[in-house]
Amino acid sequence: MSGAQPQPKAQPQPQPQAEPPGPSPSQAQSQPEAQPHRPPRAYPSPRSGDGGGKSDRTDAQGAVRKPRTGARTVPRTRKARLRVAKADAWSVMKVSFLLAVALGLCTVVAVAVLWMVMDAMGVFSTLGGTVSEATSAEGSGGFDLETFLSLPRVLLFTSLIALINVVLATALATLGAFIYNLSAGFVGGVELTLAEDE
Repeated sequence: MSGAQPQPKAQPQPQPQAEPPGPSPSQAQSQPEAQPHRPPRAYPSPRSGDGGGKSDRTDAQGAVRKPRTGARTVPRTRKARLRVAKADAWSVMKVSFLLAVALGLCTVVAVAVLWMVMDAMGVFSTLGGTVSEATSAEGSGGFDLETFLSLPRVLLFTSLIALINVVLATALATLGAFIYNLSAGFVGGVELTLAEDE
């Protein structure tokens, strides 16, 4: 046997793998860029008001949205059902007093105007002559109706009636408020339906 030692075999080194051929710069420029996905719209976009006839807003498919023309707005009416549970007797008395006073003044003015119109027409003189002739006796004159129905006396009677009307109207209205409050405690009061237009 010889004294030479066996030498180790050289291991083969791995060769670098060849990269796959990529697209050339000219091919990369020729391909279009990827665009984002645009879903179709339910309604077309409205058309702009310019004279060219082109719209500024169009969907992905190129359709133009048209505005709705047949829609109408119907006014709504809100209703509320309320109930008058109680009437304040003091407020009812004040309001009824003022209304009765106003009604009394209107009555006095109306009677005065009516008396002046009838006096200008000669109604009192005609009636006075007829009544005096009918009630006259031998040696004595008849009843003087024209003097009895003078303007001061008529206004005095009218004012007295208006004053009585004020007292009675105020008292009856206040009593009616008390009676309404008592009845409302049993039956619930008067129900009202109020409506409000929008």
